[in-house]
Amino acid sequence: RSPVIAIAITAFGQVYPDRAIRRTAAKVGHAIVVTGVHGASRAGLELLLKPDFGKDLGPEERLSLIKAHQRPKPRLDVIALLELQVNRLLELQVNRLKVESSNLQPDNLQPDNLKPDNFQPSTFQPSTLQLSIAGMDSSDGLADAIVQICRASGVGAEIDPNRIPLPPSLSKLVSPEQSLDWALYGGEDFELVLCLPTEAAEELVAKLGDGAAVIGKITSGNEVWLKDKTGTYADQLLSLNKGFQHF
Repeated sequence: RSPVIAIAITAFGQVYPDRAIRRTAAKVGHAIVVTGVHGASRAGLELLLKPDFGKDLGPEERLSLIKAHQRPKPRLDVIALLELQVNRLLELQVNRLKVESSNLQPDNLQPDNLKPDNFQPSTFQPSTLQLSIAGMDSSDGLADAIVQICRASGVGAEIDPNRIPLPPSLSKLVSPEQSLDWALYGGEDFELVLCLPTEAAEELVAKLGDGAAVIGKITSGNEVWLKDKTGTYADQLLSLNKGFQHF
């Protein structure tokens, strides 16, 4: 019997089928978005394990990194913004299906023809809608999240390491290479990794503000590559081997 008490919590909920964000919905050409910085939690753990580590940090910087590890905040604040993006993407799909079902020519389209109340239910089935957003959280590491999504969707990805948002104070602790490794494999940052059409991705990042970024794109094939066009970092094939493994 373990002397340490462990508490496991499972949350259940309900969601409309056309509103579920799944790992299986990433498509070639989608932009890959992260909702915040990565590597902060791993840095906080290092500071807790090694009290003499990070002497160049100010008190607030140290506290911020430790807090990121001890009290992570799930990005529930992103839900409202995601809902706006979901509604927009679904509206675009409805309009496209209406055009296809009525065989309208683009030159003859009229705004009134695209209103939902003018669309005939007999030619439109809600089940034909597929949400064009894939995603999951990065609690097991950023690399893990991207690879998991790509495997589930049957696609690959190309990530620009220079676009991955890092805590500014990380440069006072470790080398750029170590910072990148912590961001990719440190885990427990509890941000969201989302794959969606480029225009929608850029709009979402603009609304999220500091820390959010488009870090890459979905590609054909089945490999996830870290590719740096500046030559700062060596190309790297991402895998699940270095990150946290549940079993």
